[in-house]
Amino acid sequence: MKLIEGVKTKLVKVIADERGKLAEILRSDSEIYQKFGQVYYTTAYPGVVKAWHYHKIQTDHFFCLKGMTKLVLYDPRDDSPTKGMINEFFVGDHNPLLVVIPKLVYHGFKAISDQESIMINIPTELYNYDNPDEYRVDPHSGEIPYDWSRKDG
Repeated sequence: MKLIEGVKTKLVKVIADERGKLAEILRSDSEIYQKFGQVYYTTAYPGVVKAWHYHKIQTDHFFCLKGMTKLVLYDPRDDSPTKGMINEFFVGDHNPLLVVIPKLVYHGFKAISDQESIMINIPTELYNYDNPDEYRVDPHSGEIPYDWSRKDG
């Protein structure tokens, strides 16, 4: 799959034994690491879409910790060689993939498993409660050329 300009992915190695599992999601010595702002998680119930938004300052690092999630990115940037491109990533229990989302790229996700999905984000910036770096578009408005419905067939 061709990636939107600035998007990076890293397949996270899961180490399992009789005690359980361990996975390093992001390390400061990784080539995709930029800087640390904070870590938070967000959840979605089955079939729920949480989209669209973008940031002017921060880069996000999304990882689905539990369940399965369809993570979708859209590049609206006029100066980007991938302007208008959409990337879909199916991440979670069956595909432990870290996705780096550059600033100005719209993104959102939909829980596609039969359980609540849990997403971790490691943004490069702290959340600013007084002036959030968060710009939103309704997921079903048609402003972004993407249909969130399941694609059978």
